[in-house]
Amino acid sequence: MAVDHPTRVGIDGPPAAGKTTLADELAAVLRAEGRDVIRATIEGFLFPRAQRYRRGEYSALACYHDNHDYDALNRVLLEPLGPGGDRRFRSAVYDRAADISLSLPPSTAAADAVLVFDGVFLQRPELAGGWDLRVFVSTPFEETVARARVRERGAMSAEEVERRWRERYIPSQRIYFAAVSPLDHADVVVHNDVPQHPTWELRTGG
Repeated sequence: MAVDHPTRVGIDGPPAAGKTTLADELAAVLRAEGRDVIRATIEGFLFPRAQRYRRGEYSALACYHDNHDYDALNRVLLEPLGPGGDRRFRSAVYDRAADISLSLPPSTAAADAVLVFDGVFLQRPELAGGWDLRVFVSTPFEETVARARVRERGAMSAEEVERRWRERYIPSQRIYFAAVSPLDHADVVVHNDVPQHPTWELRTGG
């Protein structure tokens, strides 16, 4: 992919689909090849907890509409790394564990750097011009529930995982699919039904 600015790769997909694993593996491969990699995630662009849950902790509408600060994501990361940007960026504006805003000093990306960014809802209209390569990790929703029960073990009960996924996360993904049709616009679809044997589908139309 030939661009005159850092390449911005967005790895989209439902919660527990395998986005973070794929992003980490891609970043490791690129670094091994000597590329300057900026690794970031939508978790660094959440709104404060009180705003995220103002419609209720299990609200799918809140998950879709109130979770993420897209203005900040564009302003401090995607636009600086995009066409005409000055390459001075910040990789996060929020610390989820502490539920506080961050004021990181800006860093300067190399002209041939690669941003590897993972998160949900990355093909929303607010971010439409932000990606040079759009990857969608596709996994059946029921499979994401099963994976989440394993991933979140110790952090929350199996019952809590079930409720969060079935009332908040999966319905919010259905809203996203209906509004955006992310599979239709991805450049690459990773079918991750079986994590040990993912298959890749290249889309030429995007």
